[in-house]
Amino acid sequence: MTTKLSPGASGALRRFAGWVARGSVGHPLLEGVEYWDVLRDEASSMETLFAVFANVLELDDQGEPVNEKYAERRAAAWLYRYCTGKMPEGEAEIENWESALY
Repeated sequence: MTTKLSPGASGALRRFAGWVARGSVGHPLLEGVEYWDVLRDEASSMETLFAVFANVLELDDQGEPVNEKYAERRAAAWLYRYCTGKMPEGEAEIENWESALY
């Protein structure tokens, strides 16, 4: 049996990709952090950024996202740490399961 992403889950991934491409992911958390060159030059960082979003994103019984903004924020926090070497103020450290590549 093949299962497809729900329209909500597909939309969440599309929106996240758009925010990354436009430089507005995690706004205002990443304001002033020039991350696009890092993502462009280090493909594995882009891969991990999307992994954090996907790993943190939770879906309800119908496959619809229930914490899209939180998943975006955790991905942005990971990117902030990757670019600056420290976590944003008030953010919990990224846990291994959040950034795991499956």
